[in-house]
Amino acid sequence: MALGFFALALFLFITFDSDIAPSSTASAASSEGVEVTYGTVLKLMHEKTKFRLHSHDVPYGSGSGQQSVTGFPSVDDSNSYWIVRPEPGTSAKQGDPIKSGTIIRLQHMRTRKWLHSHLHASPISGNLEVSCFGGESESDTGDYWKLIIEGSGKTWKQDQKIRLQHIDTGGYLHSHDKKYSRIAGGQQEVCGVREKRADNVWLAAEGVYLPVTESK
Repeated sequence: MALGFFALALFLFITFDSDIAPSSTASAASSEGVEVTYGTVLKLMHEKTKFRLHSHDVPYGSGSGQQSVTGFPSVDDSNSYWIVRPEPGTSAKQGDPIKSGTIIRLQHMRTRKWLHSHLHASPISGNLEVSCFGGESESDTGDYWKLIIEGSGKTWKQDQKIRLQHIDTGGYLHSHDKKYSRIAGGQQEVCGVREKRADNVWLAAEGVYLPVTESK
């Protein structure tokens, strides 16, 4: 298991995130309390169902027609990795810890698109659709999510309960046991819901966690 995490860390370090400085040391985290910093590559686990936030190059057949986002039952799928990015135009930099209340973006590692939401209806429940949209040089406020840490924690850590509230719509990133039966059979719907519910709590799970950058 340790060898597998190390291989993933090395692979992600070399291949997927060109912003990582050569002197950075990526850590494949598997214990509670590790800081989530900008540049970290992680999986978000839905607390209630244990499914992972997931995307792939398959568009919705309704609504926006953008790249679909689902909850995935298996832990071992690279399409469930997301890169934690800051809001553009801020002083935030790679390796900075992330405080509760901060606006962040999540970039899908494989397709490089951003976790996005808008007023289109989600396919199963009719709530707010959550999609992937844009790319490296294309991002807008529909990609902005406010990090809300549950409990007394001030900065985001692995295995800590969080909510992500969409800035434009006010919807919380949400999932439930309503599953797709055809194209994404067995995967569950991810959507936005404006009320705080038990079904919109998530935790940072597997991933490669970049160390906190020391202040100079």
